[in-house]
Amino acid sequence: METALPLIGGLALLILGGELFVRGAVQIAERMGVSPLLIGLTLVGFGTSTPELVTSVKASLAGSPGIAVGNIVGSNIANILVILGLAALITPIAVGRGALRRDGTIGAAVALAFAGVGIFGMLDRAVGTLFLAGLVAYIAYAWREESRGEFGHTAAFEKALAFEEVHPSGLHATNASAPGAGWKGVALSVGFAFGGLALVVLGGGLLVDGAVALARGLGVSETVIGLTIVAVGTSMPELVTSVIAAMRRHADVALGNVLGSNIYNILGIGGATALLAPTTVPEAIVAYDVWVMVGASALLLLLGRTGWRIGRREGAALLALYVAYVWSIWPAA
Repeated sequence: METALPLIGGLALLILGGELFVRGAVQIAERMGVSPLLIGLTLVGFGTSTPELVTSVKASLAGSPGIAVGNIVGSNIANILVILGLAALITPIAVGRGALRRDGTIGAAVALAFAGVGIFGMLDRAVGTLFLAGLVAYIAYAWREESRGEFGHTAAFEKALAFEEVHPSGLHATNASAPGAGWKGVALSVGFAFGGLALVVLGGGLLVDGAVALARGLGVSETVIGLTIVAVGTSMPELVTSVIAAMRRHADVALGNVLGSNIYNILGIGGATALLAPTTVPEAIVAYDVWVMVGASALLLLLGRTGWRIGRREGAALLALYVAYVWSIWPAA
């Protein structure tokens, strides 16, 4: 029980804090006249990944690379096998050809790039700089594609739309005539943003402490805990938004949310972690888990191209693959 409390409390604070931070930051940006498209591609896209970011940075600073890197790799695996699997079970997903070729290929490419970095065993500041530059380039590319509007929405934009599924007024909550749009409204928005950020930082510390204690208590490696419990926990916002999108028959948004999250996780979370708190990549992850991540990304491309639809059978198969993956890395009792 003593181990579970910080773990559960940390996850709760991460989710609540991330929610408040994104809401506050979006409202501040809207008051400053920033376009909804730019807000969606930057503040919402990166802001909804703050639980993963803070957890990985905190773990790296605490000397727990298994949790720091496992959180990134495990989140991407869970996004495809668990979140997309559940969404497809609820509502079969129609796959846009342009979106899959563009964002699915980018997602697989960055997963392969992360695996390549892992072979050298270090997420250092040079890698962090390259990854973050790659994220900026991807956002600029998404901006251009959205502005042209020729080949459907990008995954970065779908990630913001998934946030809108849960918060219908999320990107349009502020206007000149809205109640409280004066200084009180500004102060409230700033309070949301900074209060949410403080909760995320606090929650990240509790989650890492709880994860380390859980690993010791169960006699398993921190890497396994990072790849499973921590990764799934920090992916809960994506899980909720994707499931709600699927329940509302917007399963294509769920697909874009997964693809966008995976790209942001590697380039954004991986890049920021490497830049702020360089860390080694555990050998166990390099030898196995990064290749599971690459394989899951390739499988998503393959499934999407079979009839341009991911149905309930495929969704069940994805979930079964995740169970098999966890069984393969969890030590025998």
